[in-house]
Parts: sequence; C-alpha cells; structure tokens
Amino acid sequence: MPNNKYFVIDFDSTFTKVEALDVLCEISLEERSEKGEVLQKIQEITDRGMAGEISLRESLEERIDLLKANKRHISELVTRLRKSVSNSFKRNTDFFNTYSERIFIISNGFKDFIVPIVSEYGIKEENVYANSFKFDQGNNIIGFDEDNVLSANQGKVKVLESLKLQGEVLVIGDGYTDYEIKEGGQAKKFYAFTENIERGHVLEKADHVTPSLDEFLYVNKMNTAISYPKNRIKVLLLENIHKEAIRLMKEEGYKVETYGAGLDEDELAEKIKDVSILGIRSKTQVTAKVLENANRLIAIGAFCIGTNQIDLEAALKKGVAVYNAPYSNTRSVVELAVAEIIFLMRNLPDKINRMHEGVWEKSANQSYEIRGKKLGIIGYGNIGSQLSVLSESMGLDVYYYDIVERLSLGNATKCSSLDQLLAVSDIVTLHVDGRGDNYNMIGRNEFSKMKDGTIFLNLSRGHIVDIQALREAIESGKIRGAAVDVFPDEPKSNHEELQSELRGLPNTILTPHIGGSTIEAQINIANFVPNQIMDYINTGSTTNSVNFPNLQLPEFKNAHRLVHIHHNIPGVLAHINNTLANFKINIVGQYLKTNESIGYVITDIDKEYDKEVIKKLKKVEGTIKLRTLY
Repeated sequence: MPNNKYFVIDFDSTFTKVEALDVLCEISLEERSEKGEVLQKIQEITDRGMAGEISLRESLEERIDLLKANKRHISELVTRLRKSVSNSFKRNTDFFNTYSERIFIISNGFKDFIVPIVSEYGIKEENVYANSFKFDQGNNIIGFDEDNVLSANQGKVKVLESLKLQGEVLVIGDGYTDYEIKEGGQAKKFYAFTENIERGHVLEKADHVTPSLDEFLYVNKMNTAISYPKNRIKVLLLENIHKEAIRLMKEEGYKVETYGAGLDEDELAEKIKDVSILGIRSKTQVTAKVLENANRLIAIGAFCIGTNQIDLEAALKKGVAVYNAPYSNTRSVVELAVAEIIFLMRNLPDKINRMHEGVWEKSANQSYEIRGKKLGIIGYGNIGSQLSVLSESMGLDVYYYDIVERLSLGNATKCSSLDQLLAVSDIVTLHVDGRGDNYNMIGRNEFSKMKDGTIFLNLSRGHIVDIQALREAIESGKIRGAAVDVFPDEPKSNHEELQSELRGLPNTILTPHIGGSTIEAQINIANFVPNQIMDYINTGSTTNSVNFPNLQLPEFKNAHRLVHIHHNIPGVLAHINNTLANFKINIVGQYLKTNESIGYVITDIDKEYDKEVIKKLKKVEGTIKLRTLY
C-alpha cells in the first residue's frame, strides 16, 4: 500500500456493532420504570437524525436530555463496547498496527468512550476526532462542547479540511455524514460499511459497498486476516433449509440466497455458476452436468442423512467436498417408525378415516399388540440400530440384516440373508442407503417371501421399493399394513401434487418425506452441516466429509496454510515440496491423505513468502484445486 493513503473510519455501527449512545441509555435507565418508552424515543431521534429530518445538534441535544446518565455509567459502557467491536475489525488488528499513523477515527460520538476502545487497536488518541461530554458537579452528563464542529452538520467535512492530509483519503462508514466527507471534496472514495447495518440511502452514494473490513482490504490489495472476504462466498440454500443454518452462515459473513423448493438439473446448472457453497435436502439432484458448471463451488451440504442425490465421484473430481448429517435426525426417524408400527398393528389408519366419515366401528378385529412380534430391520446403521434398541425395550423380538458386518445391540438376532429375515418377520422396515445397487431391492419376489399379513415400512429411499409390487401386495392382503415416507418421484415443493399408486389403499400411511422433519432434528442438522463446511473452509479440515479423505488438522498460527487437491497419481507431493524448496519456503507442518481418486495435501508455511509460488503450485501436474488460508 503506497504511503500517501489515509483511512478515515466512523465509530458507531462501524468500528462497533452498536450505537454507543443507545447502549449508554440502556445502562443509565436500567433501574427506571420508563426504560422501554425512553429507549424507543431515543431510537426514533437517532433514526430521524440519520434520515436528515433533524440536525445533528438537535439529535445530540434531545438524546442527551433523555439519557439522564452519569460519568460512572461510561465505564460500564466501555466494558460493553469492548465486546461489541465489529468482528472483521477484531480479526484485522495487523491493519491497525501497520497503519496506525494514517488511521483517523472521525465520529459524531464522544471521545469519552471512543478513545478507550480504539486505543486498544493501536490508534493514537490524537487521531481521534469526536465530541466531548459536559458534566455538572455531581458528574451527571448535562450536555456537550457546542464549539466542537462535530456537534453540528458537516462537522466531519470541516475536520478533514483542517487536517489538510496530503494524499488519498478513503472513508469507511455506515452513515450519510461519512459520505459527506467525499461529497465535500475531502476524500477520494467512500466505502459503505454494512457488516452491522444497511442504510439504503447511504448505499446509493457509496463508491463500494463493503460488508466487512476484509472486503475493504481485499479490494485495496492489502493484507487481510483471511485469504478471501467471506462476503464474496455465495451460499445457495434450497428446499426450505432451517433458518438456523441461514443465521449461522450469514453470521459467518457469507452472502446467502435461499429458495423454498428444489431445482431441476437445468435450473441448478445455471444457478450454480457463481455459488461457492450449495445446501440441499433430498429432492435436488446434483449431477455431473450441474457440477460441470460449478466453477466456484467449494462444498456441498446435504441437510439430511443420504447423499445419493449427489454425484459424489463427479464432485470429488471437481475438488468439491460433500458433507451430510448422518446422526442429526436419527431419533426423529426412529420415533416415526415406532409410531407407525403401532398404528398399523392396530389398523388405526382405516379406523381413523371411518371416524371422520361418521362411522363408529368399535372392534378388536385386526388389532394387535406389538409385544412379542418379530421386527425385521433391513439396514442396521445409525437408524436401524437405534430402532432396534427402542423396539426391544417395548417387547418386540428384533431381527436384522445388513450387507456390512455389524454387531448386534441388546438381544437382536443377526440374519445371514435377506430371505431369512423376510421369512421370520411379522414387521419389515427398511433403513438402507440410496446407492444404485439398492434399486428395487424389495419387489414381487421379496414380497412373496414375507409372511401373509406382514406390516411393511419404508422410511429410507423411494427407489428401493417396486411401488407397483407393493400396491399388489397390499391389495392381495400379503401386506396388511404399510407406511411409506419416501417415493421414487416426489414433488419439488409443497405446491405440487403427489402422484402415487399407493394413494387410497387400505391401512396405508403415506407421509411427505418427513421422517427427519422434527423441529429438534432440523435444528440439529442446521447446526451440524454449516459448522462442518465452515470448518473446512476456514481450516481445511475434512472430518466427516462424505467423499474427501478425512483429515483432522491442528490449529495453525503464524503461518499460511496451502490446501492442495489433486488426482491421486505418483509424485505430486514431491513436486509440491520441490516447488516450495525452489522458492526457499520453509514448511512448518504438512499433512497428506488420499483415497482411490484424489490426494489431499495440507502444507503450513511461513507467513512471508513469494506469492509467485501459488501460480507454480497451481501448475503441478494433477492439480484439481488450490486454496490459500491465513
């Protein structure tokens, strides 16, 4: 950065997340009954001042009159403001230390609370221009220095005029008074700071909207605390993903776009072109064609258990990490299965329907307890095994079958074949994944091997069951009750009608893919998936990734981290290290893990290095993607 640049930064809602006078009011009014009313009045005055409806001096006078504050309240205010410094300012302390001589805080606030905050970031007290409180003999705040130009309109412009800075002045702020510095000819550019608040009339005047200090430093080619401004990381969340995930990703600083339904292949292929993080549930298909267009995609989050809707191999070859939530909604699916088993054993769906028709049919016909019945679980993973434990505690005899060797829990009996399980079970429930090999794994042949009058559940994937064969089995009485939560073809949104051959069948429960749709499960998923993705983006850790080699990394300090994804061919690691050696770059730490398709290398290097090495590393044979973290 040339030495002829100066940085002018606002304080309220820019350096800090809050308006300090509003916080001071909260402190001074804590024991007063009219607190809520006064706070509302102060907020209205602040808004009127920001909108230019009243002068700055009138705004200050009216707010201070309502404050009824004392000097002792200022120390508490400073304590609170320390915790309210903007996140991007906290992580970019190097900027303040490096350019302390050229950073000016110019505010219509008050030095009394500004100086203690900004001085901790290396900003000199003489570079802080703000108002000053007046106190009476009892240290009550009774006014302000009215001779200070910052207590009146155009005050910031006048301060800059008096400073006579010889060089380019760049202004960072959230208010119209910050723009006035440029409008008054005292600054080259005005950057509208939106990390904490957006004011539409201010954004219209900005040379550049900067959602964080990282963005400001990035566009001005200055070192930042992070390698890439998070506001430039675009997130696309489809299918009504829970608002908690949206909150977490916005809080991280990402630019988040949401869409209530799924998208078809062509729609998503077009939409994904500038997306860095994609979040989906079960309906959206992320195909090879979609991924061909995903040139900026870093990660995909499946906000569900399964990932068969994602072409994992194509994502791997594109260098895109995939994450899911294998445990977050397990309990919810299990509880629905238990409830549906009881409903079907009692023939409740038909009885409930008849009651709504006004038919009173009090009878024990076709109603059975679940105790002592044999439950056959196909798929003994996270859901199947937990269902096993709960079912056994209710008196069911549990049998299970899985193609993977899994130890039984409790008194569950392992079956050596699917046929064995089908022959012994009174109730059959599916809890397998959606891999291609499982397509129509339950069809006419399998239904024929079940007991007459079997209860059947599918809460896994729609294409696992031959729907026509299931319909025939229900109509013939082979299956006397069925519960289906998943379908081969599902509506993309709640506005589309379900088309299914299973509609209208006796003792049949159809649910709209809601096995994991409880508030608890959705909150768990909405926390788990974003945190996995954010950890991957921030540190390079691939723990719990579905398709990447799993690598758990230590925290890195005083170093830059190079994330290199490459095709798993011989010699890549040696080529990487030779390249670093040629640039005389010291390796602080290095971690490698591979799978059959890719190699994943993490290299921590000294902070000072020739940036030309990045270009060379991108040209290493087999390179898929290279990211720099710091």
